[in-house]
Formats: sequence, structure tokens, C-alpha cells
Amino acid sequence: MLNFLQRIGKSLMFPIATLPAAALLVRLGMEDMLDIPFVTAAGNGILENLALIFAIGIAMGFAKDGSGAAALAGAVGVLVLEGGIEAIDKNIEMGVFSGIIAGIIGGMLYNRYHDVKFPEFLSFFGGKRFVPIITSLVMVALSFVFGYLWVYPQNVLNATANWILNAGELGVGVYGVLNRLFIPVGLHHVMNTLIWFDFGTFTTAAGDVYKGEINRFLNGDPDAGYFLAGFFPVMMFGLPAACLAMYAAAKKHRKAAVGGMFFSIGLTAFLTGVTEPIEFSFMFLSPLLYFIHALLTGVSMIAAYMLDVRHGFGFSAGLIDYLLNYGIAQNPLMLIIIGLLLSLVYFFIFYFLIIKLDLKTPGREDDDIEGSGAEQQEAGKSGGDDEKAGEYLKALGGPENIKALDYCTTRLRLEMVDRERVDENALSRLGSRGVVKIGKQNLQVIIGTSVEFIAEAMKKKMK
Repeated sequence: MLNFLQRIGKSLMFPIATLPAAALLVRLGMEDMLDIPFVTAAGNGILENLALIFAIGIAMGFAKDGSGAAALAGAVGVLVLEGGIEAIDKNIEMGVFSGIIAGIIGGMLYNRYHDVKFPEFLSFFGGKRFVPIITSLVMVALSFVFGYLWVYPQNVLNATANWILNAGELGVGVYGVLNRLFIPVGLHHVMNTLIWFDFGTFTTAAGDVYKGEINRFLNGDPDAGYFLAGFFPVMMFGLPAACLAMYAAAKKHRKAAVGGMFFSIGLTAFLTGVTEPIEFSFMFLSPLLYFIHALLTGVSMIAAYMLDVRHGFGFSAGLIDYLLNYGIAQNPLMLIIIGLLLSLVYFFIFYFLIIKLDLKTPGREDDDIEGSGAEQQEAGKSGGDDEKAGEYLKALGGPENIKALDYCTTRLRLEMVDRERVDENALSRLGSRGVVKIGKQNLQVIIGTSVEFIAEAMKKKMK
């Protein structure tokens, strides 16, 4: 089940990747920017069709080879599902759930039927052409079921959403803590999808309806942005300060090796809000620090809420999104003050605990270990993607030891034949910031934002 949920989380990255484009268009077209209404309308064209985009992206993510036939099946599936449900009960609104369900089913049916063969007189409809057909038939049956039964989970979801959105400090604080705690197993995207794209409804003066924290914030909902604002101080100030603390606590003869790495991943977090490279650098070496980081994220969310700060992002809570959406935010300067105070808290807590408890963060590994983690990661930066891919395959026990290979934002996701054959020291020397073992066969290797290029090169070599 965990592996299945992780596949959903990984697949969500395809549709979520469209958000920066949507957010940029929506903002640029507004009155306080370029004042070009059709540009804003173009951006909302993405936000208003998220169910369809999610169906396409998730189907591709579930398909074993990312085929366009699976994407088409996902699109057909969500159109059939929504059309059938609307004919039964117009009051049912599944939101992005319809896209998620259609995408999962479309991808799974593709894996099952993409190579099906029929008799000669039906051969035209065999293989990949059959996938959208069987998907549409399955979704007709599901539209009948959901058309009569979805009203009950819809009521539960609405009640849950109302509680979270109206729970004040408690709601945003719990969300902030869970958001970070779910990262190690890759399930934070699943929870984020509900908050960002489904919870809450806002109707504009023109009668347009938007659901989800991000969509409502970008389109002027005065109650949206509280579940996004508190991430800015953590990603722009807190985690870069944690990098500084780990650098300050590193052994003297290791500082030169760790300095470049910490500066790079700290700057990435500050500018773009991509924080997993930082978090995975200490997540496994010191779970205590990561748990404190999760709690501090909740504190930041609560502080922003109590100071009546509303801000939002289309991608993540970095400087780029902070400046882009500054004009429609509420009390955005308070995030800088919160961030500066939070950076001091992060630095002193991290530095004190690392020194006091002798935590083995990058640069503090035992000298008898074959190279420090930072030195290994620096070494892993050399060489092209093809060369690295070959080395990663060797460290993973060879192509024959890999049942399935995929990737998300920063990590390889693997299903292994024999996980005991994996050489974790070799992975670390290549630049891995850690591994996650799930179940008996699943493995995740944390590489960083270059993972896509290495993964694709690995797939080519495996073929």
C-alpha cells in the first residue's frame, strides 16, 4: 500500500510541474503587473482544468514506459467519469479526485493491456489502441457508482476541509508539521494536492469558481494564503541557516569539502524553495534534527497565521515566488522578520545539538569511513550523466538487479530483485545523500535535482 501511495505521489509531480507556468501567467496579467486580462485568463485555463491535467500526468506516471497512450487513456477516463456523474447528480463535485482516479486506472490498464492481441478482423483495436477503449468502459461503470455514492465521501471531505481551514493556528500548524514528516516516504505530495487544489471554494464577482489554496489565492480570495505563507520563512531562511550551522560544526579539515555543497543547496532553497537536498543531507544522519525541523515548520506556519500574513506560491516558497506574488499578498514583510528570527533559532539549535550530541552531519563523519559524505557528493559531481548512470547501475547491483526504475523531483524510485546487493557506500561516493528502504524490495536513492537526467541515462543503459 505504501508503495502504491508513493507511486501516486511521484506521478503527481507531472501535473504539479505545470503550476509555475499557470501562476506566472495569472500574476503577469493582473492589474498591478502588466494589466493584460487575456494573459490571466490563459493562466486560469490551466487552473480550471486541473482534473484533466492530473489524469494525464498520473496516467503517464503509472505507465511502465510513460507512454502517450496511457496519457490519452487518462484524459478519456476523466471526461467519461465527469460526464457520467454530472448526468446522475449535478451537485457532485469530485474536483481533482476525478483526475487522480482516472489517471491511476488509465495507467494501470495501460500496463495490463498495452500489448493485448486480438483476432485479425479486430487487430486494429489491439495493443495500445485498446487502452483508451477499456478505460472508457471501466469509467462508465465507475461513473454510475460514484454518481450515487460519492456524495458520502464528499460530505466527509467537505467537513474535513472546513475543520482544517477553520481550525486557525492548530490547522496550519498541524499541516506544517505533517508536510515535513511525510517527505521521507514521499507522501507529502498527496496531502499537498488536497490542500492546494481541492480544499475551500471561492467564487469571484464574475461567477468563476476556484477550489484549493493556491487557486483561490492567485485569484483574489481574501481567505486564502494562510496555508502557504508559513513555508517562506523556513525555506528562505531557516534551512539555509541550518546549512550554515552544519558547516560551522563540520571538522576543520572537512570544511573545504562541505562548504561548496552547503552553499549550493542553501542558495537553491532560498531562491526556488526546493529544500529536499538540504533535508536529506541530515534526515538519515540525525532524525532528531529532522523532527525538530518539522516542529519549527509548524511554528513558522502558526506565527504567520497569528500575524495575519497571507502569501502564496505556484511552485514553492522561495524568493522567486515571494517577489512574484508580493503584490497580492497580505503583510508579506512580516515573513522576512519571521524568517530572520527563525534563522537564528535554526542555527543555534542545530549547531548546539550537533556539537553536544556529536551528530554525524555532513563533514562530521568518522575519519575511518571511506571519505566524508560531502567529499563523496563533491566527487559525484564529476563526469557526465552517462558515466554516472553506469556507476549507479553498478552500485545498485547491475541492471539485472532492478525490476523497475522511476524518479521524482530529487530521488530515484526503484524496485529491486535483491536489495542486499546494493552498495550504499558506492552510492554515497557517487553523490547520493541517502537511501530510503521501504518494504522488502523498494528502494529510493536521494540524488538531487539532477535525478531526471541520471535516471533517463540509466534507463537507456538498461535497455
